[in-house]
Amino acid sequence: MEDLGGLEPHYAWLAIGLILAAAEMAVPGVFLIWMAGAALIVGALAWLTPIGVPLQIVLFAALAIVAVFLGRRYIANNPIHEADPMMNKRADRLVGETVVVTQAIEGGSGKVRLGDSEWLAKGTDAVPGTRLRITGHDGVVLLVEPVA
Repeated sequence: MEDLGGLEPHYAWLAIGLILAAAEMAVPGVFLIWMAGAALIVGALAWLTPIGVPLQIVLFAALAIVAVFLGRRYIANNPIHEADPMMNKRADRLVGETVVVTQAIEGGSGKVRLGDSEWLAKGTDAVPGTRLRITGHDGVVLLVEPVA
């Protein structure tokens, strides 16, 4: 095996693979993990067989291209579905909830109570105490309509 300043080539490939895997965790994009896999495979091959550094580089390049292509194809065919698609969309989760008018809705705007919070609301005119249903939102303003 060739010597890279006292560092065996397979250790360098294994280190590159681990660094790329850590970079994927820090900056997720489902890209670096495939290159990390290619580097780890080249590191294992360099450890088990006496191949030179130039061939290792060619193997890494070929494996990285194939791994990225196959990985992207796999992800496209098997998309990751969120367990709760509205986890960070609080206002979207409120659609269908019933609210009570706290400040009269006049001219299309007023305030409603939902739980222990007051929200700005847009909808048809309503007096305090009227029950309305949330149909959507416009930023932080709830869109409401009379309960059917």
